[in-house]
Formats: sequence, C-alpha cells, structure tokens
Amino acid sequence: MPDAGSPMKAGLVGYQAGGKSSLFELLTGVKPDPSKTHVGQHGMAVVPDERFDGLVELFRPRKISPAKIELVDTPGLSRDRSEANAQRLGIIRESAVIVHVIGAYAGFNPLADARALDEELILADLQAVTNRIERLEKDAKKPRPDREELHTEREVLEPVAGWLGQGRPAREMSLTDRQHDAIRSFSLFTMKQQLLVINTSESAYDEELVAKLAALGTRVVVAPVGLELEVQALPEVDRDVFANELGLAGSSRKRLLRAIFEITDQILFFTANEQEVHAWTLKRGSTALDAAGSIHSDLARGFIRAEIMPVADLLRLGSEREVKAAGLHHVEGKDYEIQDGDELLVRFSV
Repeated sequence: MPDAGSPMKAGLVGYQAGGKSSLFELLTGVKPDPSKTHVGQHGMAVVPDERFDGLVELFRPRKISPAKIELVDTPGLSRDRSEANAQRLGIIRESAVIVHVIGAYAGFNPLADARALDEELILADLQAVTNRIERLEKDAKKPRPDREELHTEREVLEPVAGWLGQGRPAREMSLTDRQHDAIRSFSLFTMKQQLLVINTSESAYDEELVAKLAALGTRVVVAPVGLELEVQALPEVDRDVFANELGLAGSSRKRLLRAIFEITDQILFFTANEQEVHAWTLKRGSTALDAAGSIHSDLARGFIRAEIMPVADLLRLGSEREVKAAGLHHVEGKDYEIQDGDELLVRFSV
C-alpha cells in the first residue's frame, strides 16, 4: 500500500501489441513516449467518484484534491525472449496492483496469453527468491557473526522457492509468519492484487472467453481501448454520436479506474469545506486515528475526537446543519472504524 498521502500505484503489463500503452493513454491522457519504451512511463489518473463531485458542487471550494492512481506503463513483454521479461517487470515491483492487458483480436490467443503472463510473474518471483537464497548461501560460508540468522532465513525461504518452482503463485501458499516477514521486502508480484483487462477491437466480445478468463481467478474487465481512444480524441460535441455509431454504451475509462481502485480493498473518506474538498484513500477496516494520521501526523498525535457524517446524507440534505438536525452526525473516538463515504472533521490539540 502507498504511504499516507501518496497515490496508489498500478503497473500495466502485457505482451507487445496487446494495447497496454493505448490503455495507459486512455486512463491518463498522456501519449506514450517512444523514448521511454524500454524504461516505462508514469502518468496520473483521478479516481472517479460521484460523492467527491457532489461535495465540490456543494462547497464550491478554492481547491479540490481528488484521489489519484499513479499508472506505470512497463515495456512490452516478449514472447520470444522470456529471459528479459523479469527485468522489464522489475519496474513495477512497488506497485500495489498489477493490470494485465490482453489483446483479444485477430492473431491473438487471449487465454494462452493470460496463462503465459501468470507464468512470467511466477518466474520473476522465483528469480527474486532464488537470488536471495544464493546470496545467503554465499554469505553463510564467511566467518561472520550472523551466520546462524542467514541459515535460518535460507531455510524459511526454500519452501517458498519450491512452491514457485512448481508454477504456483505465492498468494496460494499457506505462509507462516516468518515466511511473510522474509518475503516482504521482495514485493512479490504473485502476492499483489491483479486485474485482467481484455482489449477488444470492437464493442462486442466473446462472453464464453471472458468466463474462461475469469475462471483463472482474476477479476476481468472488457474494454475496446482503441475505439475509445478514437472517441476521446474527437471534439466533445461529436463524441456521443460517434460512440453510438460504434455501439459503445459508455466510456470504459471510469469503470476501469474504479475497478483498479476497488480491488485493493481501499475506501474513500472526505474532508470538505469552502477552502478545500479532499478525497483520501484508506485501507478498509482502518480507524479514525489511522485516518487522522493519513491527513497529517499532528492530527494523530494530538487526536481528541472525530466528527463524522455520511457524505450521502450531506448531499441529500444539502448542508451540515441539516445533517446534524436530522441526528445523522456522530462523534467518535480513535478506535471508530472509518466507513466508505464518511466525511471527517478531526478535533486535536498539540
């Protein structure tokens, strides 16, 4: 997960010509830079949220701060030179989410590509773990005071390497606490949340294929990325007409961004007034103290109480005064579990 205040990071991966860079452009509005083909490209996208839009309309603030996702477009993977793919994937080791982009048009086999991509991630993880084991073995032969610890770490990691060596993702392994601790620094790909985007050449798609892909255990979203880029490039007054001609029921952009955000099991809470409306991301199950700390460390250090009102009620009733009059405003302590859509005011003293 990202540090407090930092945008969530999602890495786009896929084989060459699958439409990965087109998806990056659709989501961020940033055109792919050919000079960054081999190093990856970064871009930002706003997490779409109607509640945030409603708060902006209600308060008309001087500043708005929507929640954002940082997207990283990795170099396209090679089907012929698999040994180079682990290095290309290394660009997104620190991403919270992996977005597989699979082409579903003439000449492509989406089911085979999806399985092959899973294998690439497992192989990259296996390489990271075995490299560490080899290093531990080498260091443990030297006369150093921590040799016992090195032996122990190697013994903890060897079953993980064995599991990955069988072609099985780390998330399916019953890891011990010590194994969790040992692999944490690796940021293993097969421990991350994953989304599969099927890039189609037209608005219609093969529902049977989608069902087979979903059976692999990953959430699937279908999008005609190329067509939607064409629509997005048109003057705004022409977009609806052209989209209808192509059979596009609506833009996939918001749907894709929401899907990327939701699979991380995060929620949004809000702070809102005439100065600023701000959407904050928080891991589901977090407390009011956690939320205060994500806003500013001083709020957590001097936390007294949190004043809460649901944004849905605030937008429905039209003012904070009306929410309080309806008895829908409540005061909570530091252990209160923040709910998705809470509007928060932290009282503190430092």
